[in-house]
Amino acid sequence: MPVVVAKLYVEYRDDAYWVRDTRISLDSVVYAFQSGQSPESIVQSFPLLRLEQVYGAIAFYLANRADIDAYLAAEEIAFDTMPQPLQAIDPALYNKLMAAKAARKAV
Repeated sequence: MPVVVAKLYVEYRDDAYWVRDTRISLDSVVYAFQSGQSPESIVQSFPLLRLEQVYGAIAFYLANRADIDAYLAAEEIAFDTMPQPLQAIDPALYNKLMAAKAARKAV
């Protein structure tokens, strides 16, 4: 009988968490999961991911929830303090994006 080796679905590189061997951030999967999307729906949103990868990323998040939630909060703070050139270039688009962000937080 062959020995089954555990797979890794998330990696830390470039100061961020990523679905392994992709350019899709763990943040994207976690936010979709937190908003109530099913793994199947997440795959539809990110067609480069396989269902197995989405389940693996969700399992990683759930196993490390406190640390990943702290990481996500720190990323949001860093983003909020970053200068936003879009605010000066296209205030209407900037306001629309900020409204969408506020709506996501309200959920």
